[in-house]
Amino acid sequence: MIVNLATTYYISALAVAVGFRMNLFNIGVDGQYRLAALVAAAVGGTLVLPGPLHVGATVLVAVIVGGVWASIAGLLKVTRGVSEVISTIMLNAIATGIGAWLLHPDRLAVPVSGSNNIGTRPIPASGQFPGLALVPGTQAKVFGFVIVAAVLGLAYYVLFNRTRLGFDMRATGRSESAAVASGVNVRKMVLTTMIISGAVAGLVGMPQLLGASYSYSLDFPTGLGFTGIAIALLGRNNPAGIAVGALLWSFLDSSSDILDFNGIPKEIVIIMQGTTVLSVIIAYELVHRYRMAAQQRRVSRQLSAGAAPVEGATA
Repeated sequence: MIVNLATTYYISALAVAVGFRMNLFNIGVDGQYRLAALVAAAVGGTLVLPGPLHVGATVLVAVIVGGVWASIAGLLKVTRGVSEVISTIMLNAIATGIGAWLLHPDRLAVPVSGSNNIGTRPIPASGQFPGLALVPGTQAKVFGFVIVAAVLGLAYYVLFNRTRLGFDMRATGRSESAAVASGVNVRKMVLTTMIISGAVAGLVGMPQLLGASYSYSLDFPTGLGFTGIAIALLGRNNPAGIAVGALLWSFLDSSSDILDFNGIPKEIVIIMQGTTVLSVIIAYELVHRYRMAAQQRRVSRQLSAGAAPVEGATA
């Protein structure tokens, strides 16, 4: 369903956007959410708790794992000056290797009945997040985690527009020297931003894990982190814009199967997605340059208008 896919896309894009607001490129969302989902699934499959506590514990594990894994890149940047782009790419590969090692019958995996697949122990009913029925009496349900995604979007807006921490993060992203002059601890901001971005990334796999598969297996969705980068760019790091971008991306992805069924190459969807992102980025850049030029013209006119009386008086 389009809304279900858009929910995971939205959370992924929010994780990327947190880094973008600090001028950090967290390209490691993919590894962060996959490792977080694997560990959370393993913990959720072994816990015996009442419903809300079970769900909360599973989600908390995912948040912690994602935040801790992203903090490695943050520590490397603030202590050794390592670019977060390089470190997060490498951490993606390491997370993939760790996940493959853990997802083994001798460790966290068990055989999936009726197939050759393997996965973690299924999460019992107490740890599952119930879905929402859009039309009563139908089988189609929306992930209940869509509510959590909406709350995350609101929290993102409040953080960056209504809190001191968000202001310091945005100020550091725009000019580190100005932030230092204002008394902001740049290293602390970098590390904090990476941890928050990783914590949000840890939630990317939760809609699928708690609302559909209930287990982390070999066919668990991958690549959601890289899709989030495109959607964050498309939405210009605005929670409302990201929501529209996630719905658009989900609609196009869902349409690819229909196109293929009707004999139309589904690769056209990828072309449309790439063209859309490029068009939006170019349009925003042109608007930005126009505004800068218009502002410079206004300043020039004001200076000219203010200089004329002074010259006359001197004469």
